[in-house]
Amino acid sequence: MSRTRSAEAKLTEAAPLFAALGDPTRLRVVARLCVDGPQSITRLSDGAKVTRQAITKHLHALAGAGLVRDHRHGREVIWELQPAPLEIAHRYLNHISEQWDAAIGRLKAFVEE
Repeated sequence: MSRTRSAEAKLTEAAPLFAALGDPTRLRVVARLCVDGPQSITRLSDGAKVTRQAITKHLHALAGAGLVRDHRHGREVIWELQPAPLEIAHRYLNHISEQWDAAIGRLKAFVEE
């Protein structure tokens, strides 16, 4: 029973993270921060197909999921990636992958019997 609660707690913890990453624009922002490091909204909106205000809204959604944080640098607000939630997502996806591998192994053993 506690194992089920633990799995449910992990799922509850991961849900906002996956919801935030589920939007293509937010995923592009995260990818850009991964590659180019901390950036201002001006830099993040360069080449984007959405407005600066839209980028700001997406950054706040990402911040709500703990994926980014901001700090002031002079007059600019700089946004940077927070990698810890991505590690949570990575561990969760690895766990799901292991479950699938085990299920496929059981199916293979059943079919081969």
